[in-house]
Amino acid sequence: MVERPRSWRWGVNRWFVLLFIVLGYFAARAYPPVQPHVQLPAEVLAATPLFTIPGVGPIYLTNTLVATLLADILLLALGFAVWRATRGGSLQLRGIPAAVEALLETLYNLAESTAGKWARSIFPWMATIILLVLVANWMELIPGVDSIGLLHHVEGEGGHAVQQLAPGIEAVIRAEPPEGEAGYVVVPFVRVVSTDLNFTLALALLSVTFTQYYGIRAGGLSYFGKFFNVKTLFSKPIFGAIDFGVGLLEIVSEFSKILSFTFRLFGNIFAGSVLLFVIGTLVPVFAQTPFLMLEFFVGLIQAIVFGMLTLVFMAQATAGHGHGDAAHAS
Repeated sequence: MVERPRSWRWGVNRWFVLLFIVLGYFAARAYPPVQPHVQLPAEVLAATPLFTIPGVGPIYLTNTLVATLLADILLLALGFAVWRATRGGSLQLRGIPAAVEALLETLYNLAESTAGKWARSIFPWMATIILLVLVANWMELIPGVDSIGLLHHVEGEGGHAVQQLAPGIEAVIRAEPPEGEAGYVVVPFVRVVSTDLNFTLALALLSVTFTQYYGIRAGGLSYFGKFFNVKTLFSKPIFGAIDFGVGLLEIVSEFSKILSFTFRLFGNIFAGSVLLFVIGTLVPVFAQTPFLMLEFFVGLIQAIVFGMLTLVFMAQATAGHGHGDAAHAS
């Protein structure tokens, strides 16, 4: 007997969708949305520091740090699921492991066609960055992220609540409730880590630093010749000066990569979070749905862009050093 595949029963499930919309409407009437709290620095969840690094200072538990830990746990769980699926030796995976396998196979083929012999060394960096940024970005779509947290009570017009970020650093959370009435602002327990400049800057530094590493590994000390080109500075003064100036521009280009990486990812995801805040506050029922789909694709595109640019920059750093590939790649 052939089993029929299950399909979406539009005649039944549409009533569930309508029911949730109606319930959401009455819930929004009974519990009006709390005024969104938007700030660039990550919010501190505990006044006591986790630990202190000599020369750096105390490290506090922030909501973006919690999001980072959750993203790591999700990635480990994903890796465990794929390992468990391949443990039995099955040649045909299903579900999420199959999707992960297809994604990694596609990424490796891109790395191989771009970096050649260096694909096996560069691919783990590119794939790890893409998966981490993808999971971090898509956490924005999980209910409760950026919306469940600590409530700060504000009374009267022009009132404010003060949150201690660190010793000597305070964030003033302002609200404008009607005069004589109480207002609240919420500080979420989990905030999308891509909206924290520390996270995007750390990824940018890792990407650019290991780009230089693979450049040195491929070409040795001659790799620095593209930054300080003095070969023709005296034999051909005019063209030599131009080549030397181009080398200095290469140095500026490496620093601009850090800024580009950092603010491209941060700006897109932070703007998306603010958009969801505003739409959810103005129209709390159903209106966020199309914007959630938009953020789904934005998070995917930004993760792929970050990883692909890392691949391209690393491949460019190793290009032109084919004579040393066999020695350095081993």
